[in-house]
Amino acid sequence: MDLLLYIGIFIAALATLLKASNWFVDSAESIGLSMGISPFIIGVTIVAFGTSLPELATSLASVFAGQSEIVVGNVIGSNITNIALVLGLTAIVVKNIHLDNDLWLIDMSFLWASAFMLWFVLADSHLGTFECILLILGLILFLTYSFKGNERADSADRPKALPKHYLLLVLGGVLVYFGAEYTIYAITEISTILTIPPKLIALSAVAIGTSLPEVVVSLTAARRGKASIAIGNVLGSNIFNTFIVMAIPGLIGNLEIPADIISFYLPLMIVMTILFGVMAFDRLITRWEGWILLLFYLLFMGQIVQS
Repeated sequence: MDLLLYIGIFIAALATLLKASNWFVDSAESIGLSMGISPFIIGVTIVAFGTSLPELATSLASVFAGQSEIVVGNVIGSNITNIALVLGLTAIVVKNIHLDNDLWLIDMSFLWASAFMLWFVLADSHLGTFECILLILGLILFLTYSFKGNERADSADRPKALPKHYLLLVLGGVLVYFGAEYTIYAITEISTILTIPPKLIALSAVAIGTSLPEVVVSLTAARRGKASIAIGNVLGSNIFNTFIVMAIPGLIGNLEIPADIISFYLPLMIVMTILFGVMAFDRLITRWEGWILLLFYLLFMGQIVQS
């Protein structure tokens, strides 16, 4: 009965976290448009940050709860899930993803750089303050290049932000906090009852749950003929995960870096990131490539089950 109770708390808390994140993203997007920020920049920054908000919230809550090994599992698990599951499903649903922009100019280069930088800073199984600052500087550099090309819309063409947008922005932020706190609480209790390491739950259940916004945003955009937005969402979300979701909890407390994550899951994330870049090189991701990505995801989940 206790197990069912904590599973119920986990589902309810995660649902609250995702819904609150959706309010936060929608409100931030409306406010950004009212300020003249272009939809593309909003997609790779505000929307990408918003879909990474559940990962950041759960990672911060895990540090405060003394379960810091969840952080690295959450980041790496979410990045693998975003590429293998989210991108794979999107390619299968729309058959072929045609890319309008050359991702290699900025976005893919930053994605590869963030992945390799994470590999280097975690190689010694320790994340120091200086390394966290470097990760944050990496995000600042990415945002600088992204906003540099932003062309502000004319004042007459800008939609107006309503009071409800500011209200939902604040309410969404508050609910994200509580949703994350109870998600980590439930994970801790479930892992204790089942004697499953929290890192494995973070790699699987939490990674899938916190990646649901990416799944919804990407599939919705793809069905509307805006597959490039889906690609940008995955790119931006993974960059935010690596630079911010690792760095901010690392500045707050010492993070535990499990050895098996460094030896298997982190290299798998690097492989998935490289594969993503290779597939996007010709500006076309086919349905067959989507199935290949899903096979890698099955490999990822199979390793977790074996553990």
